[in-house]
Amino acid sequence: MMVFTKRNLLVFFRDKAAVFFSLLASLIIVVLYLLFLGDVWSNSFPGIENARSIMDSWIMAGLIAVTPFTAAMGAFGTMITDRTSKIYKDFYCSPVSRFGITSGYIVSSFIIGVILSLFTLVLAQGYILIQGGELISFLVFVKILGIILLSTFMSTSFAFFIVSFFNSQNGFATASTISGTLIGFLTGIYLPIGMLPNAVQYIIKFFPVSHSAVLLRQIMMGKMMDKAFEQIPVEAADEIKQMLGVVFKFNEYTMTPSVHLLILIVTGILFFGLALLSMSRKKK
Repeated sequence: MMVFTKRNLLVFFRDKAAVFFSLLASLIIVVLYLLFLGDVWSNSFPGIENARSIMDSWIMAGLIAVTPFTAAMGAFGTMITDRTSKIYKDFYCSPVSRFGITSGYIVSSFIIGVILSLFTLVLAQGYILIQGGELISFLVFVKILGIILLSTFMSTSFAFFIVSFFNSQNGFATASTISGTLIGFLTGIYLPIGMLPNAVQYIIKFFPVSHSAVLLRQIMMGKMMDKAFEQIPVEAADEIKQMLGVVFKFNEYTMTPSVHLLILIVTGILFFGLALLSMSRKKK
């Protein structure tokens, strides 16, 4: 299995286009933010100290949240290519079991998701430093790393489930394009969740990746928000947090970090099981 995993990693990273398109959604978000969204959102909080720094951390947390999913989708492209080119038949004739082959695709996609997410974190931290922000502490890094690992597990399972329905390169490419386009909206990055209609807000709150974004925002923005919100009423601070998607509320209930973590774990296990069921039916 490890040899097959290594093969998938080499195939993916040798394909520069695959790597680029796996990060395309994140690049689009960065470009939109730098061109005009950053100033628009920062100017929306005239009475808040360091509003631009807060929004910089907000957008970077969103980037790190979406990267595991887009990276996993891109990584599973190797599996689709192997199917369409009938290469998988050669693998089935080899000493490697079918379980090992499937596991190789999953593990390589997970590793790719982690690597590209850490790469995004480094770029995000570099941007924040250039803008005059602070370097994250070791404890904050450990927390972010934990969220990245858990989010990548969930995203890999989710992507695996989606990819299990495709046998053609065109169908997979279409699904990747659609998911890459929608991911920014479904995680409340292109527009803060509070600016969207209630129906759309509920969709975002039920979308698994958005819970990774919430946890990362709380970690990366917590210190700055506490300082900036010292001089404003608690109710106003809570309203801003809800609008930015730093917290999710259902009526009077505010979701806690442990609930977000549980959602990521359960969703990951659920979609992984559904993907295996879908794959087993295809073999029949």
